[in-house]
Amino acid sequence: MACLDDLVTPDIRFLRVFGDPNGDHGNVLGVVRDGRAFPGEESRQALARQLRLSETVFIDDAQRGVVDIYTPGTRLPFAGYPLVGVAWLLGLERLELPVGSIPVRRADGFTWIRARADWVPPRTLREYGSVQEVDALAVPEPGEWVYAWAWQDVAAGRIRARGFPGRGDGIDEDEATGAAALLLADRLGRAVTVTQGSGSQIMAAPGPDGTTDIGGRVCVMENPAC
Repeated sequence: MACLDDLVTPDIRFLRVFGDPNGDHGNVLGVVRDGRAFPGEESRQALARQLRLSETVFIDDAQRGVVDIYTPGTRLPFAGYPLVGVAWLLGLERLELPVGSIPVRRADGFTWIRARADWVPPRTLREYGSVQEVDALAVPEPGEWVYAWAWQDVAAGRIRARGFPGRGDGIDEDEATGAAALLLADRLGRAVTVTQGSGSQIMAAPGPDGTTDIGGRVCVMENPAC
């Protein structure tokens, strides 16, 4: 991660998405509030590379919820935690992406989006026999996006997970991956609560007509650290 203190401006906001009940953990998201400050894919990719966050979002139309998402190395048609974060920030009922229109709702301190599993870029969901096995994993070699998971409590729908993007772009492990949790809930056909990374918490549940909802807590990072 870059030294974010040097990059905080009125145009760039940093959020913590999928935090725990105490406001800790969560994946740090960079949000460019006015996408016109970075016109064109090349300048946006350069900023995302400089920030070195899992994802950076550019708001192109704050009234309609039109946004553009980048990792340090590529542009994404869809991603989970950036959309939950920007939905919370904008306070809209819908976001607009190339893949389609994303409904948004809020309840009990959580922000939720509704999406389809086939919008998610490829991920390998790899189940392990125990939480201890997941926690003991080393970062795999680049080449495959792996979401490693195990049941903590089957009856309660509680899952332990870790995400390894495998892109070779400096993000060896993802702190919280909403899109992968969406895929997992879709595959399992049930609601789950995922604890990922150092303690981030993601909620996911099947929705109507083949959709899946993902949600979590979001807060502003007032003093981003280096």
